[in-house]
Amino acid sequence: MWCDNCLLVLPLRAGAIAWACIIAIYSLGGGIFLLKYGQYFFFFYPEWQIYGGIGMGVMGIAIVTIGALSVQRSYTFARAMQFVWPFIIVACAIRAILMIVELNRGKEKIEWECDNGGQLYWESVAANISSSPAFPTEFCIVGFPTINTAFIVSLLVDLVFQIYMFFLVWRFCARLVHYSGMKGPFGNGYYNA
Repeated sequence: MWCDNCLLVLPLRAGAIAWACIIAIYSLGGGIFLLKYGQYFFFFYPEWQIYGGIGMGVMGIAIVTIGALSVQRSYTFARAMQFVWPFIIVACAIRAILMIVELNRGKEKIEWECDNGGQLYWESVAANISSSPAFPTEFCIVGFPTINTAFIVSLLVDLVFQIYMFFLVWRFCARLVHYSGMKGPFGNGYYNA
């Protein structure tokens, strides 16, 4: 028995496109944030650039998914996105674990930056890491526990959103297969008998 509306909040195709738009927008924002301010939170040179790059990659996959869902009868394009999303989810889960561990590992360094007027940590300066733009003072006002909680919650919400995106793409592909096998006036229906 097919359940075409199981776990769907919005109509399947339009809702999946809207969901992919949401993922693309917040992935863009998160990627820019990490590329711009990541050196104040993560202290090994390319680390924040890798995390920001993964965010930009997720944005790109979400945009390609929008294209795949916009072509209503393209089973191959949608199926390719169905194949890609599990790899993205695994990569983002690994990124989330690493980000949380490294953020907690750098707690004292972040607190040092806040105690010293938002200066870049001295080891980072010695490694010729740029201190431009300046550390946002708002992060020092809220404190490390709030920053840590915000990172954890946003990374978990990101994973949940991506898992639901994979479900929507899978459901769209299943619906295309289901409807292509139905009899009707087009294809192999009664008009062609």
